[in-house]
Amino acid sequence: MVGFATLVFVRVKERLSLSMNTEFPSQKEIRRAWQLVDADSQALGRVASRAATLLMGKHKPTYTPFLDTGDHVVVINAGKVRLTGRKEEQKVYRRHSGYPGGLVEVRAKRLRATRPTQMVYDAIAGMLPKTKLGKKMLRKLRVYATDKHPHQAQQPVPTPAVN
Repeated sequence: MVGFATLVFVRVKERLSLSMNTEFPSQKEIRRAWQLVDADSQALGRVASRAATLLMGKHKPTYTPFLDTGDHVVVINAGKVRLTGRKEEQKVYRRHSGYPGGLVEVRAKRLRATRPTQMVYDAIAGMLPKTKLGKKMLRKLRVYATDKHPHQAQQPVPTPAVN
């Protein structure tokens, strides 16, 4: 029995000597790139999922759930995004003014005609955390209805198309 107790003590001592510290990136160490996502003839959900992943930074090895490690994302051709099935006629977008009777309902077809970027923006916002951190991530998103955007100076890197 004496040998057994010594053996257990040595194992506990070895476990205590291991270093298990997790490294977290500081604000200076976080590098933010500019990503370009082309939504032309892509499904809305797949474009939104890809953009949300890039905004959160889940594609990086330094991803930390409680830090904003994501990149800036520029989505172009948002007016040409594809809706599957009969969503073009059936999907309803709702917003409320805050006043009694202030509910506004707009079908996807009409929303695409009036504000084509809003569909993509809402889909991406719905896939981000609903916290202060999520709002900070959403500020790095830019959505444009056509292929023209004012961010050429940042040299955005095109991301591969999602099928």
